[in-house]
Amino acid sequence: MEHLTRAVLPFTAIVGLDQLKLALILNGVNPRIGGVLVSGPKGTGKTTLVRGFAALLPEVDVVSDCRFGCNPHREESLCSDCSKRVKAGNKLSSQKRPMKVVNLPLSTTEDRLIGSLDIERVLKDGIQALRPGILAEAHQNVLYVDEVNLLPDHLVDDLLDAAATKINVIEREGISLSHPSDFVLMGSLNPEEGELRPQLLDRFPLHVLVGSNHSIEERMELVRRNLAFEQDPELFLNDWSEMQNELREQITAARKILDEVELPESSLRAIAMACDALEVDGVRPDIIISKSAITIAAFEGRTEVQLEDMQIAAQLTLSHRTRRGGLLEPPSIDEIMQSITKADEVARKQDKRKSPTEMDKESEDKTGPRMSGGKFGRQGTVAETSMADGKKKRRRK
Repeated sequence: MEHLTRAVLPFTAIVGLDQLKLALILNGVNPRIGGVLVSGPKGTGKTTLVRGFAALLPEVDVVSDCRFGCNPHREESLCSDCSKRVKAGNKLSSQKRPMKVVNLPLSTTEDRLIGSLDIERVLKDGIQALRPGILAEAHQNVLYVDEVNLLPDHLVDDLLDAAATKINVIEREGISLSHPSDFVLMGSLNPEEGELRPQLLDRFPLHVLVGSNHSIEERMELVRRNLAFEQDPELFLNDWSEMQNELREQITAARKILDEVELPESSLRAIAMACDALEVDGVRPDIIISKSAITIAAFEGRTEVQLEDMQIAAQLTLSHRTRRGGLLEPPSIDEIMQSITKADEVARKQDKRKSPTEMDKESEDKTGPRMSGGKFGRQGTVAETSMADGKKKRRRK
């Protein structure tokens, strides 16, 4: 059954929201980043921008006759049918198709999300008896959840499982079937309507907070473009086609050089030092900052990461991250900028240290040994580990 479609305001015609545009573009250049969460009040253009982004998404390789759109170049993530054909010595025919934005409505049932099984047919036909759900449709696509903070808990659990494993598992009456479900997760929320579960919040690699702080001129231009688009969508799309094509070509060019971009050892050390200094939980932020910085460099047409790339990547990655086991609020933009800049300065000195977080000899002489926690984000305090009771103590300079 074909779905009705309607014209969407072009991505490049949307006024403002530059940071959100960049976050979306980075996922278009490098889907391995994994997605973005945008939070802000209603009426700020969050959903409009995500829908407009669909026209810029790149093409992906899929197995021609596979129900799940398996990637023929990734044998480790093929569905059971494609795997059987490969093991039998058959070559998988492939084709290219553009990525698309798959919407997850809040009214979705669990069967619609993960898929449903006809138990009698399962025993006879195996995976062919599976009626694919949204998680199957989202494979190698963008899964968009509007008002993600209002999603029922049982659906959040299913979404978390698939996002973590990149596999969707359907279990009914003691029978279990699975298929690949590797998607870019995008969500929007209005903070006034409730918070997001920490487990799901952590699954969004990037985060952008948008506001309604447009200037008078920007608000006027926004109204002009919306009126012109509603009056004649076809003419408006034609007027903006050149800018759309330019951005599409820039994304394509960035994808071609993405694997050539070098992340210098000093930059990697700086990222690790900054994350340690800010006491963010886990090492996922380090990985995402590195991926994002590499992608920013590629989008700018460069093959080496610079400090500015790390600064932008760190802002997008850390602004929603829990710290010190959830005891600290996410770092402010000033804290992030200070930490990554200072860390880069220290790392470029190429100090021979035992670990990225070890303080230099001069600082150690003044403050004593440092075992964990950072310096840049906490100014005059340094964390010290007590092996006897496992608690952190503070020593002031």
